Amino acid sequence: MKYLIVGLGNIGDAYKNTRHNIGFDVVDCLAKRWSVEYEASKLADVAESTYRGRQVTLIKPTTLMNRSGRAVAHWMQQKKVSLDKVLVIVDDLALDLGVLRLRGKGSDGGHNGIANINAILNTPRYARLRFGIGSNFGRGRQVDFVLGKWDKQEEEDVSFGIERAADATESFIFRGLANTMNVFNTKPSS
Repeated sequence: MKYLIVGLGNIGDAYKNTRHNIGFDVVDCLAKRWSVEYEASKLADVAESTYRGRQVTLIKPTTLMNRSGRAVAHWMQQKKVSLDKVLVIVDDLALDLGVLRLRGKGSDGGHNGIANINAILNTPRYARLRFGIGSNFGRGRQVDFVLGKWDKQEEEDVSFGIERAADATESFIFRGLANTMNVFNTKPSS
């Protein structure tokens, strides 16, 4: 079985450790666990691994966040991965910090990266793991918040959340969507 795990984010040092790049952080955690390195390739940085007998491709699109769909479509086709074996990891303002929500389909929820993937794939029927980044910002400050770095007080929760999101991704690969939703769509206990 082949899986495509997509971490959404923006490339470049200016975006490292920002809330919007949590998808990159989660796939980086998996690459570290599995001792694999990324290589620059078409539309994405790509790392290949095997997890419990499954072939897994990790990608970090090198397109802009809002054009991530091109990278997802390309690597699905390149690696011959079916839609039910794709997982997109993304930040979510509507969830409290560190809360995970795994779904097998859904709207873009106002996230431009997901909106573009839905449009390019012509379907919202693929798994997405939403990582809560909270919504602690004032009126008109959403962009600054999303593109901002984590506060010192948030870092411990973020580290715990990244590990938990990596666990959820491994569970998705090995145990499937429904079983993983039952375990990980609950309040974390740090």
